[in-house]
Amino acid sequence: MAKSLTSHRPALAVALKLSALVLFTSMSALVKALSAEFPPGEMVFFRSLFAIPVIIAWLTWRGELAQGFVVRKPMGHFWRGVLGTSAMGLTFTGLSLLPLPEVTAIGYATPIFTLILAAIMLGERIRMIRIGAVAIGLVGVLIMIWPRLGSGTSETAATIGALCVLAATVARAFVQIHIRQLVQVDHPAAIVFYFSLTATLLSGLTVFWGWTVPSWEQAALLIAIGLIGGVAQILVTSSYRFGQASMLAPYDYTTMLFAIIIGYIWFDELPTLVMLGGAALVIAGNVVVILRERQLGLDRTKARSATDPKA
Repeated sequence: MAKSLTSHRPALAVALKLSALVLFTSMSALVKALSAEFPPGEMVFFRSLFAIPVIIAWLTWRGELAQGFVVRKPMGHFWRGVLGTSAMGLTFTGLSLLPLPEVTAIGYATPIFTLILAAIMLGERIRMIRIGAVAIGLVGVLIMIWPRLGSGTSETAATIGALCVLAATVARAFVQIHIRQLVQVDHPAAIVFYFSLTATLLSGLTVFWGWTVPSWEQAALLIAIGLIGGVAQILVTSSYRFGQASMLAPYDYTTMLFAIIIGYIWFDELPTLVMLGGAALVIAGNVVVILRERQLGLDRTKARSATDPKA
């Protein structure tokens, strides 16, 4: 029988969520640091493979391992894996080409695209408040990526990076929509487990495009990416057992602070005022959506717990 850990403990929920966000940002920094030596596909492989033992140990402790192996919609998990793996690979590519705070800021557009896709694919009604939030968010996205759309040769890499991260946010939005459908038939434990498994298999195929053989020290860092990602996923999932999604969602934006600190200390990066302004608009649009969902009583905790934020 599964252990019931669900209760209303907001302080613990916030602590778990913030810990997860620090780990996710640190994982992104590791990916960025290794990106000059290893292709994105190889890093996605390590990120996915070494998250699996962490997830299995957690599901065993939760008493949910059996549910983690049972699926009723296998092709749904396959396509969730394709979309999620693509989003992760695109994000890792963007990290190799852009500053860490910029990648973090563009990633905030995911909820905006999720809202648009929910209206198109699920038929959800979007009233004027949400339409305004989407408009504000899209303007913010445009402001952030516009400086990267220059025609000069020196800006080509940054342009590719910005487009990759933007594509990753759209892919993650599709993942959110897909999970909303999957949780209707399969346990969240199965969604978490089979995503890691599918991502490992799919990213492993990139070996044919050339991988780099790591040194022992580099291998340890690659393994750490997977372990950190797995632990962070467990922490963020656990946070939603102790607090409502609408309460915890605004804490996602603390990753900008973490990214600025880590980016400055590790990579000597500082965000531009234009990027911060665009990010502020995207965050404002998202906050409007969060407040509106809280007002309407829409709690998507089950779906959120099965996703892996920022890949």
